Amino acid sequence: MNNIISWNDFIKVDIRVGTIIEVLPFPEARNPSYKLIIDFGPLGQRKSSAQITALYQIEDLISKQIIAVVNFPKKQIGPFMSECLVLGVYGEQSEIILLAPERQVPNGSKIG
Repeated sequence: MNNIISWNDFIKVDIRVGTIIEVLPFPEARNPSYKLIIDFGPLGQRKSSAQITALYQIEDLISKQIIAVVNFPKKQIGPFMSECLVLGVYGEQSEIILLAPERQVPNGSKIG
């Protein structure tokens, strides 16, 4: 294993559950992407750009719970400011498969 981190490194990463409440096309993105608005409960709403168009249609994403890192700095992606990093797994053709809780949980729930 490479890049072993300490427990203190891990706990610095704030990973939370949120619900996607709005999805918009993002034609200006370099790679096919959507603009997401995600509700993280007490943390409020955050925006994210996600390259998930291969497996997900806009209507399938509304009300879907996802897992995201919420304490990265904001990142400018073309004309869009991304405020969190939605997490996923790379599939066999490099498509992104979203990580999600097995059961419905409150928005803002901490992963750890």
